[in-house]
Amino acid sequence: MSHPALATRTAVVTGAASGMGAATARLLAANGARVALLARRTERLDALAAEITAAGGQALAVTADVTDQASVDAAAKAVHDAYGPVDLVVNNAGVMLPNPLTDGRIDEWTRMIDTNLTGALRIVRAFTADLVAAAAEGRTADLVNVSSIASHVSFPDYAVYGATKAAVTQLSAALRTELSPRDVRVSAVEPGLTDTELAGHIDNPVLREQLGGLFTMVPALTADDIADLIVYTVSRPRHVNLRHLVALPTRQA
Repeated sequence: MSHPALATRTAVVTGAASGMGAATARLLAANGARVALLARRTERLDALAAEITAAGGQALAVTADVTDQASVDAAAKAVHDAYGPVDLVVNNAGVMLPNPLTDGRIDEWTRMIDTNLTGALRIVRAFTADLVAAAAEGRTADLVNVSSIASHVSFPDYAVYGATKAAVTQLSAALRTELSPRDVRVSAVEPGLTDTELAGHIDNPVLREQLGGLFTMVPALTADDIADLIVYTVSRPRHVNLRHLVALPTRQA
């Protein structure tokens, strides 16, 4: 279903090169929003922007690495130069690198914390003033943080990933206390088992196989399912904040 209210919106989606980010960007654009696509893989972004444009939508490809402050600053400038202030931010960039904690993989821990938590904060810092200004003008303003059920469900070997996602969910709740009095909505979306490229980053063959086995047992959510949920969330009347959404495949307990 098309949401006419989205036709006036200007969105930023991080992690837009694939998976939930790409699906969300596509659906926002299909509903008339102007969408700035942020991710590291330029070719993928350019292809998605071309696809959206060919379908009659508006998209801007902006190569950005959320773990690099200078990169985020440059991306924010590119978005503002092209589209002006934004009123919808989807903080979706994330990485999942499970391993036993006793392996001491500081390289993976750092990457997950820098991407999933600090990266999300960099995007919040870059665009919150826009959201507050939009809300002050009486427009709808949304910050959507993509978390995970790992924020509250413990899985062996996923401790650090789960900790970063618990931080994202908690950050969303705390940010709401600061931003909701100024009419900016903050939503945390926690997907369960979802078929994206996330599993492709796992370097532990046993864990990769274990996750693959789960996908054969449980019909997973798709990236489009999560995009649908995000677009539904941001298309509600501005006084309605769907603050915490947990989406599971029906067969995932």
